[in-house]
Amino acid sequence: MRSESVRDDFLKGLKDSMPIGLGYLSVSFSFGIMAVSSGLSVLSAVLISLTNLTSAGQVAGIAVIVGGGGYIEMALTQLIINSRYALMSLSLSQKLDKSFTPLSRLLVSYGITDEIFAVAAGNKKEVSKHYMAGLIICPTICWTLGTLMGAVAGEILPTSLKAALGIAIYGMFIAIFVPAVRKSLGVLVTVAIAVVISCCIKYIPIFSGISQGFSIIIATLIAAVIGALVFPVKFTESDEDKAVEVNDS
Repeated sequence: MRSESVRDDFLKGLKDSMPIGLGYLSVSFSFGIMAVSSGLSVLSAVLISLTNLTSAGQVAGIAVIVGGGGYIEMALTQLIINSRYALMSLSLSQKLDKSFTPLSRLLVSYGITDEIFAVAAGNKKEVSKHYMAGLIICPTICWTLGTLMGAVAGEILPTSLKAALGIAIYGMFIAIFVPAVRKSLGVLVTVAIAVVISCCIKYIPIFSGISQGFSIIIATLIAAVIGALVFPVKFTESDEDKAVEVNDS
């Protein structure tokens, strides 16, 4: 591949990632405040964001750490919460061009988030490893930088202001599932089941021995199974035809 083409692909990916990076900056700022408020050091918070790139997984991980959970509990929590990234990676593999090697696929898998996947999958043509590099670098820097800023601010801001700013990350989660809830009764019921189970585990004395990490695992699995059984996704013939076309390509 010519150097001009490599540069153009990288710059296009960088340009496409700018809105994602700006959004990550504000959300990770809230995570930084939350992490420091939970007792983590600034360095720990920054390293978590740099090596993970998963807002929901990181928030759940903080809960496990604060609750004194073990490695198995942490691993299961992250596996369940972040399993969607494996499905996204499998889907995105259909869009990768021939320039990808096994090593470059592994490197790109580090940066597959909901937003990065959506932008990459939305391309009409195949994507190159240089495009994906540009698409991943900016959000990674912004996510890490925002965490650093939030963590530093969390050490100097008064408690009342930290609490107000820290709630922003939960606002992001609400903004993510509200549109889906409005379109699907199944999503609404599944979310409601997870909330009820979480509340039961937290407030019913008999479940007091269950840690925060395992409560997330239990609520997620039960709600997901019930949602899949009661509200299964039905594929039409057109959906099957599209899947065949993708596999053939």
